[in-house]
Amino acid sequence: MATTKGEFIELKAEDGHRFSAYRAEPPAKVRAGVVVVQEIFGVNRHIRAVCDDFASEGYRAIAPALFDRLERSVELDYDEPGVARGRELRTSLGWNAPLMDVAAVAEALRFAGKVGVVGYCWGGSVAWLSATRLDVDCALGYYGGQIVLFKDEHPNCPVMLHFGELDSMITPEDVAQIRSAQPGVTLYTYPAGHGFNCTDRRDYHPESAQLARTRTLEFFRAHLA
Repeated sequence: MATTKGEFIELKAEDGHRFSAYRAEPPAKVRAGVVVVQEIFGVNRHIRAVCDDFASEGYRAIAPALFDRLERSVELDYDEPGVARGRELRTSLGWNAPLMDVAAVAEALRFAGKVGVVGYCWGGSVAWLSATRLDVDCALGYYGGQIVLFKDEHPNCPVMLHFGELDSMITPEDVAQIRSAQPGVTLYTYPAGHGFNCTDRRDYHPESAQLARTRTLEFFRAHLA
């Protein structure tokens, strides 16, 4: 992934909560804005690199630190303790609070033009709910394990979903249910496991990550122009 120089900023949600967010700026003209939604591991090196990569393609990218509502500056390792702690924080946070923070970032990005949301792991599920509950122009979810729970909600914008066929946490039956409930959603599967887009994870699969990236950028160009 390309590297640009990002920075942490502070934003405020509609309920008054102030949270940090990583912002990466394009080197030249801004195409549009992108909200990048974290995994359960925080706004860590991987999520910052994702923001930098989108910035290199012309998108102003901001990743809100969703766990700031419970604990500031959370960055967890990709190991069993990290997974356990991340799941604990995710469960404690619920869904409404993260969506308020995503909405605040989307509002902050509006002056850049259209706004898309892309999320990874837990963030993939938050991205789906952003499409069904918030005012955004498009949304993408990478291996969102809870999307199946909300599969019958109607998206208000174009949506693309990426899943790994070897994902031990998201079953083929889950993916089939989502596909059946949402025939208008663009859904791709890859010969990879959970977290295949993340270079720091055991299931990183470069070929699948590159193909998903290409499709994601094409989707953004189509819906954020």
